[in-house]
Amino acid sequence: MTVNHPECANLKDQVNALLKLLQQEPKLRSQYNTIAVEHSLNKAISPRFEIVFAGAFSAGKSMLINALLERELLYSAEGHATGTECYIEYAEPNQERVVLTFLSLGEIHEQFGMMCKNLGLSTSIDPENIDRPEVIDKLQEICQEIIKKEGGESKSEYAKQAKALSLLIEGYQHNRDRINSVHNAIYSMDQLGFSNLSKAADYARRGSNSAVLKRLEYYCHHPLLKDGNILVDLPGIDAPVKKDAQLTYQKVENPDTSAVVTVLKPAAAGDMTTEETELLEKMKSNPGIRDRVFYVFNRIDQTWYNAQLRQRLDQLIQTQFRDTNRIYKTSGLLGFYGSQIKQTSGRDRFGLDSIFTESVKGLGGQEETPQFVSEFNNYCANSGKLSRSEFRVSVNGYETPNENYVRILSEWGTPLMDQLIQDSGIETFREAITQYLTNEKRPQLFTTLADDLQPICIGLKDYYNSQRQNLASQPREIDAMKAQELDRLNQQLQTIGSELEQYLAKKINLIIAEEDPDFENDFNRLKKQMVVRLDELLHQFSVLEAYKKATGSHSRNATAPFLAVLVEALYYLANELEDVLVEYAHMVVTNFCQRLLDSVKKTDSYLNLYRLLGKDGGIEQQFKKLEETLLSLIANEARRECDRYVRESPRFYDEGTFSIYQFRQTLQQTSQSYGAESIIKAEPAIRQLLKLDFEPKVSATIRSHFRQGMNQTLKTQVLPLAEQYKLDILQKYDVARAYLEKSLEKEAELKIAQNQKNLDVVEEKIAAYNQAVQGINACLQSMNLYGQQLPVISDNVSGDEFADAGELRENTDTISADLIG
Repeated sequence: MTVNHPECANLKDQVNALLKLLQQEPKLRSQYNTIAVEHSLNKAISPRFEIVFAGAFSAGKSMLINALLERELLYSAEGHATGTECYIEYAEPNQERVVLTFLSLGEIHEQFGMMCKNLGLSTSIDPENIDRPEVIDKLQEICQEIIKKEGGESKSEYAKQAKALSLLIEGYQHNRDRINSVHNAIYSMDQLGFSNLSKAADYARRGSNSAVLKRLEYYCHHPLLKDGNILVDLPGIDAPVKKDAQLTYQKVENPDTSAVVTVLKPAAAGDMTTEETELLEKMKSNPGIRDRVFYVFNRIDQTWYNAQLRQRLDQLIQTQFRDTNRIYKTSGLLGFYGSQIKQTSGRDRFGLDSIFTESVKGLGGQEETPQFVSEFNNYCANSGKLSRSEFRVSVNGYETPNENYVRILSEWGTPLMDQLIQDSGIETFREAITQYLTNEKRPQLFTTLADDLQPICIGLKDYYNSQRQNLASQPREIDAMKAQELDRLNQQLQTIGSELEQYLAKKINLIIAEEDPDFENDFNRLKKQMVVRLDELLHQFSVLEAYKKATGSHSRNATAPFLAVLVEALYYLANELEDVLVEYAHMVVTNFCQRLLDSVKKTDSYLNLYRLLGKDGGIEQQFKKLEETLLSLIANEARRECDRYVRESPRFYDEGTFSIYQFRQTLQQTSQSYGAESIIKAEPAIRQLLKLDFEPKVSATIRSHFRQGMNQTLKTQVLPLAEQYKLDILQKYDVARAYLEKSLEKEAELKIAQNQKNLDVVEEKIAAYNQAVQGINACLQSMNLYGQQLPVISDNVSGDEFADAGELRENTDTISADLIG
């Protein structure tokens, strides 16, 4: 790690020791989320602190970085000119260098096709044609016509896109030998023939070269980059190539990102864009960033000339950014070039003949006006910033913009440029970033780690103290242990009885609520079998057999009425269904009793009772009696239910029902003769009539009647048994005492040994905890973070948990009162 504090050398091991202790305590570990601690630890010890500059294209990210470093490193221009990733890291003065990674040919083809599509050029243009001179010349001509027609490359989005395509084509032509067909070629600046960083940066900054570069890694000497600080410039979140835009979103969600400078455009655009809002939302979910976000409203100079823009920006900040004080208003263009112009003089026309040489060159010998010069003149004439200052600046209409610029600086010089830089907000932003990175960053990272650890440490401290106090209060002599156990015996028996009663009540309630899956499976088998058996009986029913039984009961008669046959059928079906219901009810009850006994035997209450008595106290025998009682009662319930089947359904003969219609039709058919043949011929109709009567009966039985009766029987038999057994257990006190007295001496000896062993384990954990916490506290103290001290555990449970930090507390009043004692 890069923190120059030897007290922090083992911080990672110390924090991991605390997390390991937490994981060893099942009762605690589910209460705390350690992910935040892991992230804050990684940030505190990481040698890298990546600060991502994120925002839309043309928001001014690159210019802002240039202004911060006061060096023109990154390409900065209007429009979607580049999707290059830039990483700027620290280097000693004699080790400055640049590493350049080029786009592959496939990536260039992809961008080429996308840009042609955005410009509405012919869809027949194949990206492969980027190597054909006649196609390239034609496209360059089209791009220049678009730019000219739009009034300049910065005048519209269409012109910016045309300029971007032009630069891509030009960059590819100039660097064709450095572009690999498949892979991203990587070159050091030495390999490209550059002797120093400035020359390599000049090459990379040229728009055409930047257009074909995928990644730039600058290693610069600047105090802002010390302590592992890395400035990261990424493509705009509204990049025309979708994967370039996703690169920025992914980076702000990556845990490796430590801070974000969001460069926003409302100062120029008036409102937040959809992409900017999405960016802010994605940052919130990254635990690696937290509140390390700086909000920069760049191009603030646009609001100097537009009161409506200024009001809308102020309203936006007041409503959507009121929860942060890291808000900065800047003009990267004025701030950066202002600092550069201070190094020039009248000899080079204050940069026109040096810094702005390329921008000044025009066609036909006529000078162009650099963007900075236009903005500088506008600042002097229209911004109102100089109205109450000592500067009396005039911008003359009879002079060219460049002539005005040179004259004004000749008259007012460096003081005016200092005022411009101050008004640009760049100095304020630079001071804030510098203050944060040099003085606040490390303390804040360690404060965050301490804050994340604090609840875990308090939880462990309280838990260990509770365990220690409980174990230390246990008897340490065998006689005392025996006496304690015997004193607790009555309470233990009472607890066991209550727990068993509650357990059985819960089981019965689950059955009543139809939430016991095993019982439901058994009862569903009963229901299914009743339905299946009814279908079999109806299919097998013989009218002839019923007729023979009817005539056999009356020796004087040679015929039998249809109603007699119907009566025999009712008895037959009712009795057969009774056999099925009794059989499967027996199965349901038997399985229920066996499962209940098995589950009771697995409860802590049963095991504790067995430990106290040396046996189950008659529970298994009681369950056998319960099963016999339930089988008898349920069988009677089944017989009573099916006995009622003999009676016709109440609405069997109701007028208007299908059953009475069927009955009359059947009666009419059986009345054709007095022999058996007419009744036998009506057998299908009789079966149908029986089906109409029995199906509703059986349905009512299996859906409500019998289940209700079974539930009531279980409840009235099991719950009183549980209540009675609760009383019986208390009557076994003498038996339990006699049994315990035989085994308590050995048990007490083992328990005392186990208590001591457990206490030793707790003390070992406390020692490991204190060692880790004291190490972390020493690290925090080395950075003067006395208010973030974690609680230690003293030898005296009731003593001051911060005894080791007593002297430190005399020097600070920032320790939270709730952490003392």
